[in-house]
Amino acid sequence: MGNIIGAVRGQNGGRAYSCSQKVLHSDTTEGANKSEMHCPTYSNPIESKHEGEDKAEGQAVHRRCRAPIGSKLLPVIQELQIIIETDPQLFMLFHTMFEEVPKPQPASGILPVSLPGLQSYQDMLEALNVIIQQAPAYTTTLWAGFPINYEFREVMCTESGREAFLNEKVNAQFKKILNEWSAFLDSTDSVAVLSDDSSEGWFGAAAMRDMPTFVDDFECDPSRPHHGFSSWGHFFTRELRAGARPIADPEDNKVVVSPCEASPYRIASGIKSVDRFWVKGQPYSLDHMLAQDPLAAQFYGGSIYQAFLSAQSYHRWHSPVAGRIVKAYVQPGSYYSTAPSASDDKAPAEDSQAYLTAVATRAMIFIEAAHPGIGLICFLPVGMAECSSCLITVTEGQQVEKGQELGMFRYGGSTFCLIFGPRTTLRFDLHGNETSLNGPNTLVNARIATLSS
Repeated sequence: MGNIIGAVRGQNGGRAYSCSQKVLHSDTTEGANKSEMHCPTYSNPIESKHEGEDKAEGQAVHRRCRAPIGSKLLPVIQELQIIIETDPQLFMLFHTMFEEVPKPQPASGILPVSLPGLQSYQDMLEALNVIIQQAPAYTTTLWAGFPINYEFREVMCTESGREAFLNEKVNAQFKKILNEWSAFLDSTDSVAVLSDDSSEGWFGAAAMRDMPTFVDDFECDPSRPHHGFSSWGHFFTRELRAGARPIADPEDNKVVVSPCEASPYRIASGIKSVDRFWVKGQPYSLDHMLAQDPLAAQFYGGSIYQAFLSAQSYHRWHSPVAGRIVKAYVQPGSYYSTAPSASDDKAPAEDSQAYLTAVATRAMIFIEAAHPGIGLICFLPVGMAECSSCLITVTEGQQVEKGQELGMFRYGGSTFCLIFGPRTTLRFDLHGNETSLNGPNTLVNARIATLSS
Protein backbone atom coordinates (compact mmCIF):
# COMPACT_ATOMS: atom_id res chain seq x y z
CA MET A 1 0.00 0.00 0.00
CA GLY A 2 1.75 3.12 -1.18
CA ASN A 3 1.51 6.85 -0.72
CA ILE A 4 1.00 8.39 -4.16
CA ILE A 5 2.26 11.98 -4.44
CA GLY A 6 2.55 13.33 -7.94
CA ALA A 7 3.04 9.84 -9.36
CA VAL A 8 -0.33 9.14 -10.94
CA ARG A 9 -0.11 9.52 -14.70
CA GLY A 10 -2.90 9.33 -17.23
CA GLN A 11 -2.64 8.62 -20.92
CA ASN A 12 -3.29 12.22 -21.93
CA GLY A 13 0.20 13.23 -23.03
CA GLY A 14 1.84 11.85 -19.90
CA ARG A 15 0.60 14.72 -17.74
CA ALA A 16 1.05 14.09 -14.03
CA TYR A 17 -1.54 14.84 -11.38
CA SER A 18 -0.86 15.19 -7.69
CA CYS A 19 -2.96 13.47 -5.08
CA SER A 20 -1.68 12.56 -1.63
CA GLN A 21 -3.53 9.45 -0.50
CA LYS A 22 -3.28 5.84 0.59
CA VAL A 23 -4.41 3.41 -2.07
CA LEU A 24 -5.27 -0.27 -2.16
CA HIS A 25 -5.17 -0.62 -5.95
CA SER A 26 -3.05 1.34 -8.41
CA ASP A 27 -4.01 -0.62 -11.53
CA THR A 28 -5.07 1.52 -14.49
CA THR A 29 -7.66 0.72 -17.10
CA GLU A 30 -8.16 1.82 -20.67
CA GLY A 31 -9.72 5.20 -21.18
CA ALA A 32 -7.92 6.91 -18.34
CA ASN A 33 -7.58 10.00 -20.52
CA LYS A 34 -11.30 10.58 -20.95
CA SER A 35 -12.02 12.64 -17.87
CA GLU A 36 -10.68 13.74 -14.53
CA MET A 37 -11.85 12.99 -11.03
CA HIS A 38 -12.02 15.31 -8.06
CA CYS A 39 -9.92 13.75 -5.32
CA PRO A 40 -11.76 14.49 -2.09
CA THR A 41 -9.03 14.77 0.53
CA TYR A 42 -9.88 18.40 1.09
CA SER A 43 -12.40 20.47 2.86
CA ASN A 44 -14.64 22.74 0.96
CA PRO A 45 -16.20 25.15 3.36
CA ILE A 46 -19.63 26.28 4.13
CA GLU A 47 -19.58 28.83 6.93
CA SER A 48 -15.97 28.95 8.04
CA LYS A 49 -14.74 29.52 11.53
CA HIS A 50 -11.59 31.10 10.09
CA GLU A 51 -12.62 33.29 7.21
CA GLY A 52 -9.82 34.32 4.91
CA GLU A 53 -8.05 30.95 5.14
CA ASP A 54 -10.72 28.97 3.36
CA LYS A 55 -10.52 30.51 -0.09
CA ALA A 56 -6.82 29.75 -0.47
CA GLU A 57 -7.22 26.38 1.23
CA GLY A 58 -10.11 25.33 -1.00
CA GLN A 59 -8.35 26.38 -4.19
CA ALA A 60 -4.95 24.89 -3.33
CA VAL A 61 -6.19 21.56 -2.05
CA HIS A 62 -8.69 21.21 -4.89
CA ARG A 63 -5.90 21.71 -7.44
CA ARG A 64 -3.61 19.34 -5.56
CA CYS A 65 -6.19 16.58 -5.47
CA ARG A 66 -7.14 16.12 -9.10
CA ALA A 67 -6.25 12.78 -10.66
CA PRO A 68 -7.18 11.04 -13.91
CA ILE A 69 -9.91 8.44 -13.94
CA GLY A 70 -8.52 5.00 -14.53
CA SER A 71 -7.83 3.32 -11.18
CA LYS A 72 -9.36 -0.11 -10.91
CA LEU A 73 -12.61 0.02 -8.98
CA LEU A 74 -12.76 -1.97 -5.78
CA PRO A 75 -15.21 -4.90 -5.91
CA VAL A 76 -17.63 -3.17 -3.54
CA ILE A 77 -17.72 -0.12 -5.87
CA GLN A 78 -18.14 -2.37 -8.89
CA GLU A 79 -21.19 -3.88 -7.20
CA LEU A 80 -22.76 -0.42 -6.93
CA GLN A 81 -22.03 0.16 -10.61
CA ILE A 82 -23.83 -3.08 -11.50
CA ILE A 83 -26.82 -2.09 -9.35
CA ILE A 84 -27.05 1.28 -11.11
CA GLU A 85 -26.62 -0.08 -14.61
CA THR A 86 -28.95 -3.10 -14.36
CA ASP A 87 -31.91 -1.40 -12.68
CA PRO A 88 -33.70 0.78 -15.27
CA GLN A 89 -35.13 3.20 -12.71
CA LEU A 90 -31.76 3.69 -10.98
CA PHE A 91 -29.97 3.96 -14.32
CA MET A 92 -32.30 6.81 -15.21
CA LEU A 93 -32.03 8.52 -11.80
CA PHE A 94 -28.23 8.35 -11.70
CA HIS A 95 -28.18 10.11 -15.06
CA THR A 96 -30.88 12.72 -14.44
CA MET A 97 -29.51 13.72 -11.02
CA PHE A 98 -26.47 15.18 -12.77
CA GLU A 99 -28.59 16.83 -15.47
CA GLU A 100 -30.65 18.54 -12.73
CA VAL A 101 -27.65 20.15 -11.01
CA PRO A 102 -27.89 23.95 -11.52
CA LYS A 103 -25.19 25.59 -13.58
CA PRO A 104 -22.23 26.85 -11.51
CA GLN A 105 -22.74 30.26 -9.98
CA PRO A 106 -20.09 32.82 -8.97
CA ALA A 107 -18.62 32.29 -5.53
CA SER A 108 -21.21 33.29 -2.91
CA GLY A 109 -18.94 33.87 0.07
CA ILE A 110 -20.20 30.64 1.65
CA LEU A 111 -18.18 28.37 -0.61
CA PRO A 112 -14.65 29.73 -1.02
CA VAL A 113 -14.56 29.32 -4.79
CA SER A 114 -16.81 28.00 -7.53
CA LEU A 115 -15.51 24.49 -8.10
CA PRO A 116 -16.86 21.99 -10.62
CA GLY A 117 -18.72 19.09 -9.10
CA LEU A 118 -18.94 15.51 -10.31
CA GLN A 119 -20.21 15.29 -13.88
CA SER A 120 -21.57 11.73 -14.02
CA TYR A 121 -22.24 8.63 -11.96
CA GLN A 122 -18.96 7.23 -13.32
CA ASP A 123 -17.20 10.21 -11.72
CA MET A 124 -19.11 9.41 -8.52
CA LEU A 125 -17.87 5.82 -8.53
CA GLU A 126 -14.29 6.96 -9.12
CA ALA A 127 -14.54 9.47 -6.26
CA LEU A 128 -15.89 6.82 -3.89
CA ASN A 129 -13.09 4.51 -4.97
CA VAL A 130 -10.52 7.07 -3.81
CA ILE A 131 -12.30 8.22 -0.66
CA ILE A 132 -12.70 4.82 0.95
CA GLN A 133 -8.98 4.11 0.60
CA GLN A 134 -7.87 7.02 2.76
CA ALA A 135 -8.65 8.81 5.99
CA PRO A 136 -10.08 12.35 5.85
CA ALA A 137 -7.68 15.22 6.31
CA TYR A 138 -8.47 17.97 8.81
CA THR A 139 -10.08 21.22 7.63
CA THR A 140 -11.34 24.29 9.43
CA THR A 141 -14.92 24.01 8.20
CA LEU A 142 -18.06 21.98 8.74
CA TRP A 143 -16.95 19.82 5.80
CA ALA A 144 -14.19 18.41 8.03
CA GLY A 145 -14.39 14.65 7.90
CA PHE A 146 -17.19 14.54 5.30
CA PRO A 147 -15.55 14.01 1.87
CA ILE A 148 -18.41 11.94 0.43
CA ASN A 149 -20.99 14.52 1.48
CA TYR A 150 -18.88 17.20 -0.14
CA GLU A 151 -18.62 15.32 -3.44
CA PHE A 152 -22.35 14.45 -3.40
CA ARG A 153 -23.54 17.87 -2.20
CA GLU A 154 -24.99 18.95 -5.59
CA VAL A 155 -26.74 15.75 -6.65
CA MET A 156 -28.09 15.17 -3.12
CA CYS A 157 -30.17 18.31 -3.58
CA THR A 158 -31.78 17.34 -6.90
CA GLU A 159 -35.16 15.68 -7.28
CA SER A 160 -33.63 12.57 -8.84
CA GLY A 161 -30.87 12.44 -6.25
CA ARG A 162 -33.36 12.51 -3.39
CA GLU A 163 -35.25 9.61 -4.93
CA ALA A 164 -32.13 7.59 -5.70
CA PHE A 165 -30.62 8.02 -2.22
CA LEU A 166 -33.82 6.70 -0.59
CA ASN A 167 -33.71 3.50 -2.67
CA GLU A 168 -33.30 0.36 -0.52
CA LYS A 169 -30.87 -1.35 -2.90
CA VAL A 170 -28.70 1.75 -3.10
CA ASN A 171 -28.60 2.15 0.68
CA ALA A 172 -27.85 -1.53 1.23
CA GLN A 173 -24.85 -1.20 -1.08
CA PHE A 174 -23.75 2.06 0.52
CA LYS A 175 -23.77 0.23 3.84
CA LYS A 176 -21.34 -2.33 2.37
CA ILE A 177 -19.16 0.45 0.94
CA LEU A 178 -19.10 2.35 4.21
CA ASN A 179 -18.35 -0.82 6.17
CA GLU A 180 -15.32 -1.36 3.94
CA TRP A 181 -14.22 2.22 4.56
CA SER A 182 -14.71 1.69 8.30
CA ALA A 183 -12.43 -1.35 8.14
CA PHE A 184 -9.74 0.81 6.53
CA LEU A 185 -10.24 3.57 9.11
CA ASP A 186 -9.75 1.00 11.88
CA SER A 187 -6.47 -0.16 10.35
CA THR A 188 -2.97 1.18 10.94
CA ASP A 189 -2.91 2.38 7.32
CA SER A 190 -5.28 5.22 8.30
CA VAL A 191 -2.91 7.11 10.64
CA ALA A 192 -1.24 9.36 8.05
CA VAL A 193 -3.59 12.28 8.76
CA LEU A 194 -3.00 11.98 12.52
CA SER A 195 -0.04 14.30 12.14
CA ASP A 196 1.06 17.82 13.03
CA ASP A 197 0.77 19.05 9.43
CA SER A 198 -0.11 22.72 9.86
CA SER A 199 -3.22 22.66 7.68
CA GLU A 200 -4.40 19.05 7.16
CA GLY A 201 -3.12 17.14 10.19
CA TRP A 202 -5.53 16.43 13.05
CA PHE A 203 -2.80 17.55 15.48
CA GLY A 204 -1.63 20.49 13.40
CA ALA A 205 -1.96 24.17 14.27
CA ALA A 206 -5.36 24.59 12.59
CA ALA A 207 -6.83 21.56 14.37
CA MET A 208 -5.41 22.48 17.76
CA ARG A 209 -6.86 25.97 17.37
CA ASP A 210 -10.29 24.34 17.10
CA MET A 211 -9.56 21.72 19.78
CA PRO A 212 -7.34 23.65 22.23
CA THR A 213 -7.98 21.37 25.22
CA PHE A 214 -7.60 18.08 23.34
CA VAL A 215 -4.56 16.81 25.24
CA ASP A 216 -6.08 17.72 28.60
CA ASP A 217 -9.47 16.21 27.76
CA PHE A 218 -8.67 12.92 26.04
CA GLU A 219 -6.59 9.82 26.66
CA CYS A 220 -3.56 10.37 24.42
CA ASP A 221 0.23 10.72 24.55
CA PRO A 222 1.64 13.62 22.49
CA SER A 223 5.16 12.16 22.87
CA ARG A 224 4.22 9.07 20.85
CA PRO A 225 3.60 8.86 17.08
CA HIS A 226 0.06 9.94 16.21
CA HIS A 227 -0.47 10.89 19.87
CA GLY A 228 -0.62 7.17 20.66
CA PHE A 229 -3.62 6.41 18.43
CA SER A 230 -3.31 3.21 16.40
CA SER A 231 -5.82 4.20 13.69
CA TRP A 232 -8.20 6.92 12.57
CA GLY A 233 -11.06 4.95 14.15
CA HIS A 234 -9.18 4.80 17.45
CA PHE A 235 -8.78 8.58 17.31
CA PHE A 236 -12.42 9.19 16.39
CA THR A 237 -13.75 7.08 19.28
CA ARG A 238 -11.20 8.47 21.74
CA GLU A 239 -11.95 8.25 25.43
CA LEU A 240 -12.14 11.05 27.96
CA ARG A 241 -9.58 11.41 30.71
CA ALA A 242 -10.93 10.69 34.16
CA GLY A 243 -12.68 13.77 35.54
CA ALA A 244 -12.62 15.67 32.23
CA ARG A 245 -16.43 15.82 32.04
CA PRO A 246 -17.92 15.76 35.55
CA ILE A 247 -21.54 14.64 35.78
CA ALA A 248 -23.91 17.45 36.73
CA ASP A 249 -25.78 16.71 39.99
CA PRO A 250 -25.06 12.98 39.90
CA GLU A 251 -27.33 12.25 42.88
CA ASP A 252 -30.26 14.39 41.74
CA ASN A 253 -32.49 12.28 39.48
CA LYS A 254 -34.51 15.34 38.46
CA VAL A 255 -31.53 16.63 36.46
CA VAL A 256 -31.05 15.42 32.87
CA VAL A 257 -27.53 15.66 31.41
CA SER A 258 -26.30 15.87 27.83
CA PRO A 259 -25.62 12.39 26.40
CA CYS A 260 -23.19 13.79 23.80
CA GLU A 261 -20.81 16.69 23.21
CA ALA A 262 -23.01 18.65 20.85
CA SER A 263 -24.42 22.00 19.79
CA PRO A 264 -28.13 22.41 20.74
CA TYR A 265 -30.10 22.56 17.51
CA ARG A 266 -33.79 22.55 18.42
CA ILE A 267 -36.21 22.13 21.32
CA ALA A 268 -39.80 21.29 20.39
CA SER A 269 -42.95 20.28 22.24
CA GLY A 270 -46.37 18.88 21.37
CA ILE A 271 -44.78 16.40 18.96
CA LYS A 272 -47.27 14.65 16.67
CA SER A 273 -47.46 10.92 16.09
CA VAL A 274 -47.23 11.55 12.34
CA ASP A 275 -46.24 14.75 10.58
CA ARG A 276 -44.92 15.95 7.22
CA PHE A 277 -41.26 15.73 8.24
CA TRP A 278 -39.96 16.57 4.75
CA VAL A 279 -41.59 20.02 4.41
CA LYS A 280 -39.97 23.34 5.24
CA GLY A 281 -39.38 23.52 8.97
CA GLN A 282 -39.02 19.73 9.13
CA PRO A 283 -41.50 18.96 11.95
CA TYR A 284 -40.81 15.81 13.94
CA SER A 285 -42.86 12.70 13.15
CA LEU A 286 -42.63 10.25 16.05
CA ASP A 287 -43.90 7.10 14.36
CA HIS A 288 -41.34 7.56 11.58
CA MET A 289 -38.52 8.52 13.94
CA LEU A 290 -39.16 5.45 16.09
CA ALA A 291 -39.93 3.18 13.12
CA GLN A 292 -43.43 2.32 14.40
CA ASP A 293 -41.97 0.86 17.60
CA PRO A 294 -44.81 -0.11 20.02
CA LEU A 295 -43.30 2.26 22.61
CA ALA A 296 -43.71 5.28 20.31
CA ALA A 297 -47.25 5.97 21.51
CA GLN A 298 -45.94 6.84 24.97
CA PHE A 299 -44.24 9.93 23.49
CA TYR A 300 -47.16 11.38 21.49
CA GLY A 301 -47.54 15.03 22.46
CA GLY A 302 -44.17 15.03 24.23
CA SER A 303 -41.02 17.09 23.78
CA ILE A 304 -37.71 16.70 21.91
CA TYR A 305 -34.24 18.11 22.49
CA GLN A 306 -31.95 17.79 19.43
CA ALA A 307 -28.24 18.62 19.13
CA PHE A 308 -25.53 18.31 16.44
CA LEU A 309 -22.06 16.73 16.67
CA SER A 310 -19.31 17.91 14.32
CA ALA A 311 -16.39 15.73 13.26
CA GLN A 312 -14.22 17.41 15.91
CA SER A 313 -16.62 16.46 18.71
CA TYR A 314 -16.31 13.64 21.23
CA HIS A 315 -18.46 10.82 19.80
CA ARG A 316 -19.24 8.46 22.67
CA TRP A 317 -22.72 8.48 24.22
CA HIS A 318 -23.49 8.70 27.93
CA SER A 319 -26.76 8.09 29.73
CA PRO A 320 -28.72 11.31 30.32
CA VAL A 321 -30.43 9.81 33.40
CA ALA A 322 -30.09 6.99 35.88
CA GLY A 323 -32.45 4.16 35.06
CA ARG A 324 -33.04 0.83 33.31
CA ILE A 325 -32.50 0.00 29.63
CA VAL A 326 -35.92 -1.08 28.33
CA LYS A 327 -34.94 -1.68 24.71
CA ALA A 328 -31.94 -0.88 22.49
CA TYR A 329 -31.36 -1.54 18.80
CA VAL A 330 -30.16 0.00 15.53
CA GLN A 331 -32.71 0.94 12.86
CA PRO A 332 -31.31 0.79 9.28
CA GLY A 333 -31.98 3.79 7.08
CA SER A 334 -30.61 6.07 4.39
CA TYR A 335 -27.08 7.49 4.15
CA TYR A 336 -27.20 10.41 1.70
CA SER A 337 -30.83 11.50 1.67
CA THR A 338 -31.57 15.20 2.23
CA ALA A 339 -34.66 17.24 2.92
CA PRO A 340 -36.30 18.97 -0.06
CA SER A 341 -35.51 22.29 1.61
CA ALA A 342 -31.77 21.53 1.86
CA SER A 343 -29.38 23.64 -0.20
CA ASP A 344 -26.06 22.64 -1.76
CA ASP A 345 -24.48 26.03 -0.93
CA LYS A 346 -24.46 24.90 2.68
CA ALA A 347 -23.97 21.35 3.96
CA PRO A 348 -27.07 19.41 2.85
CA ALA A 349 -26.92 16.88 5.69
CA GLU A 350 -26.58 19.58 8.35
CA ASP A 351 -29.43 21.45 6.65
CA SER A 352 -31.59 18.31 7.02
CA GLN A 353 -31.17 17.70 10.74
CA ALA A 354 -34.76 17.05 11.79
CA TYR A 355 -35.66 15.31 8.51
CA LEU A 356 -32.88 12.78 9.00
CA THR A 357 -34.30 11.65 12.35
CA ALA A 358 -37.06 9.95 10.34
CA VAL A 359 -35.05 8.37 7.51
CA ALA A 360 -31.37 7.96 8.38
CA THR A 361 -29.63 5.05 10.09
CA ARG A 362 -30.13 5.53 13.83
CA ALA A 363 -30.03 3.80 17.18
CA MET A 364 -32.92 3.73 19.65
CA ILE A 365 -32.23 3.36 23.34
CA PHE A 366 -35.31 3.44 25.56
CA ILE A 367 -34.58 4.14 29.24
CA GLU A 368 -37.02 4.02 32.17
CA ALA A 369 -35.68 6.86 34.30
CA ALA A 370 -35.16 6.32 38.01
CA HIS A 371 -37.28 9.40 38.73
CA PRO A 372 -40.96 8.58 38.03
CA GLY A 373 -41.61 12.17 37.01
CA ILE A 374 -39.33 11.73 34.01
CA GLY A 375 -40.52 8.22 33.17
CA LEU A 376 -39.68 6.57 29.87
CA ILE A 377 -37.32 8.48 27.58
CA CYS A 378 -35.75 7.62 24.25
CA PHE A 379 -32.20 8.51 23.27
CA LEU A 380 -32.02 8.58 19.45
CA PRO A 381 -28.47 8.96 18.05
CA VAL A 382 -28.63 9.52 14.27
CA GLY A 383 -25.83 8.87 11.77
CA MET A 384 -25.98 11.89 9.49
CA ALA A 385 -22.99 11.65 7.20
CA GLU A 386 -20.31 9.27 5.97
CA CYS A 387 -20.11 5.90 7.76
CA SER A 388 -23.09 6.71 9.99
CA SER A 389 -22.44 3.67 12.17
CA CYS A 390 -24.02 3.38 15.61
CA LEU A 391 -22.55 0.97 18.17
CA ILE A 392 -24.66 0.22 21.27
CA THR A 393 -22.75 -1.07 24.32
CA VAL A 394 -25.64 -1.60 26.76
CA THR A 395 -28.23 -4.36 26.84
CA GLU A 396 -31.93 -4.69 27.61
CA GLY A 397 -32.63 -4.85 31.35
CA GLN A 398 -29.30 -3.29 32.33
CA GLN A 399 -29.28 -0.68 35.10
CA VAL A 400 -27.28 2.43 34.18
CA GLU A 401 -26.08 5.39 36.18
CA LYS A 402 -26.32 8.95 34.94
CA GLY A 403 -23.28 9.60 32.78
CA GLN A 404 -22.53 5.92 32.13
CA GLU A 405 -21.46 5.05 28.58
CA LEU A 406 -24.23 3.79 26.26
CA GLY A 407 -22.37 3.43 22.96
CA MET A 408 -20.73 5.53 20.26
CA PHE A 409 -20.72 6.78 16.68
CA ARG A 410 -17.92 4.98 14.86
CA TYR A 411 -17.37 7.66 12.22
CA GLY A 412 -19.18 10.53 10.55
CA GLY A 413 -21.29 13.58 11.29
CA SER A 414 -24.02 12.95 13.78
CA THR A 415 -27.01 14.33 15.57
CA PHE A 416 -29.15 13.07 18.43
CA CYS A 417 -32.58 13.53 19.96
CA LEU A 418 -33.79 13.05 23.51
CA ILE A 419 -37.52 12.30 23.46
CA PHE A 420 -39.71 12.80 26.52
CA GLY A 421 -43.32 11.88 27.18
CA PRO A 422 -46.20 14.42 27.37
CA ARG A 423 -46.45 14.26 31.17
CA THR A 424 -42.79 15.16 31.66
CA THR A 425 -42.44 18.89 32.25
CA LEU A 426 -38.85 20.09 31.97
CA ARG A 427 -36.97 23.38 32.25
CA PHE A 428 -34.29 23.25 29.55
CA ASP A 429 -30.91 24.88 30.13
CA LEU A 430 -28.91 26.16 27.14
CA HIS A 431 -26.28 27.75 29.38
CA GLY A 432 -26.90 31.21 27.98
CA ASN A 433 -26.73 30.15 24.33
CA GLU A 434 -29.39 29.81 21.64
CA THR A 435 -30.34 26.80 19.55
CA SER A 436 -28.50 26.86 16.22
CA LEU A 437 -26.34 24.70 13.96
CA ASN A 438 -23.12 26.60 14.60
CA GLY A 439 -23.41 27.35 18.31
CA PRO A 440 -20.94 26.21 20.98
CA ASN A 441 -21.04 22.64 22.19
CA THR A 442 -22.76 21.69 25.40
CA LEU A 443 -20.33 19.34 27.11
CA VAL A 444 -21.28 15.72 27.65
CA ASN A 445 -22.65 15.18 31.18
CA ALA A 446 -23.55 18.88 31.54
CA ARG A 447 -27.08 19.72 32.72
CA ILE A 448 -29.52 20.31 29.86
CA ALA A 449 -32.86 20.04 31.69
CA THR A 450 -34.41 19.83 35.14
CA LEU A 451 -37.77 18.29 36.01
CA SER A 452 -40.21 20.98 37.05
CA SER A 453 -41.57 20.59 40.57
